[in-house]
Amino acid sequence: MQNLDKHQRLHIGGKPSKYDVCDKNFSQPADLETNQGMRTSEKPFKCNDCDKTFSHSSHFDRHQRVHSGEKPFKCDVCKKCFSRRSSLNRHHRVHSGEKLFKCDACDKTFSQPARLNTHQRIHTGEKAFECDICKKMFSCTETLNRHQRLHTGEKPFKCDICQKTFSRTDTLNRHQRMHTGVKPFKCDLCEKTFFYTETLNRHQRMHTGEKPFKCDICEKTFSRTETLNRHQRMHTGEKLFKCDVCEKCFSQVFNLNAHQRMHTGDKPFKCDVCDKTFSQPANLKTHQRIHTGEKPFKCNLCDKTFSHSSHLNLHQRVHSGEKPFKCNVCDKTFSHSSNLNRHQGVHSGEKPFKCDICKISFSQLSSLNSHQRVHTDE
Repeated sequence: MQNLDKHQRLHIGGKPSKYDVCDKNFSQPADLETNQGMRTSEKPFKCNDCDKTFSHSSHFDRHQRVHSGEKPFKCDVCKKCFSRRSSLNRHHRVHSGEKLFKCDACDKTFSQPARLNTHQRIHTGEKAFECDICKKMFSCTETLNRHQRLHTGEKPFKCDICQKTFSRTDTLNRHQRMHTGVKPFKCDLCEKTFFYTETLNRHQRMHTGEKPFKCDICEKTFSRTETLNRHQRMHTGEKLFKCDVCEKCFSQVFNLNAHQRMHTGDKPFKCDVCDKTFSQPANLKTHQRIHTGEKPFKCNLCDKTFSHSSHLNLHQRVHSGEKPFKCNVCDKTFSHSSNLNRHQGVHSGEKPFKCDICKISFSQLSSLNSHQRVHTDE
């Protein structure tokens, strides 16, 4: 009978219980008691795990789930469970796509009021959350929390496959794609897929030809920020990469790596035809043209082709008549450095080419070859 009386008050609006402090009326005595606790700051409900106190029994019950881990509210779509009904209601909007909360500045809508509040700080510029270590300000608590891990070094998010830890959940999610092989980002032009959005964006610039990154010194443009950064070192002369053997410095890390192979003798690039090894990938590529017969460098005057760009440059001097190599003794000029070297033997008297039969020496290899026919009767 008592429960029926309580229920009927919902229909008739009866509120027989009145609080004499604020004159507010309540349909249930329990609601009156709750309100009185709010007004008097009385907190009669005490957690026996952490001694925290509450003015409402419902708040006390909700709090105890923090200790018990109980999550009685289940999503009927994805079966995810929550400790609070309000959290379940918010979660439901993920499935429904419902976005009730609208920004009055730009009309963007959000499924959660907290996300709307965070978004509105973009318009107001408000940064209410301060790092207590470096005093940097942030517009939301999540960004502040992420930032503070830079100071503490905390990495609370762990990969359950390789146990590597991360300071941010988005970085963990990116990392896990290495294990799963999932490439969710697809190019709509060639259908190539990528692990990351930024890799997709870089790739798409190959199709569009877009080069949004501009050098502020020479105004040359680039499709990638790292390529711009490397380029700018040409202007600044900055050489960040130092050889730990001879202390020579380089502006690019790949130049340092190539240089260090001079010290180590490492030749990691191997020809798959003859097994010859090289210290530089460019040298391997040039060598492989011996096997393929490829001659990609073509003279634009006579259509003769060459396997090396340096050979093309030498050949083009036949057409131009250019002789950039000058003897510092007689000022005679030559088109090839090798011809200059041979000529300089005339002045120095040096004869580095010796017949191994009669020991006569010559200044030029061609002269030695002619002489050796005397011995062979050719």
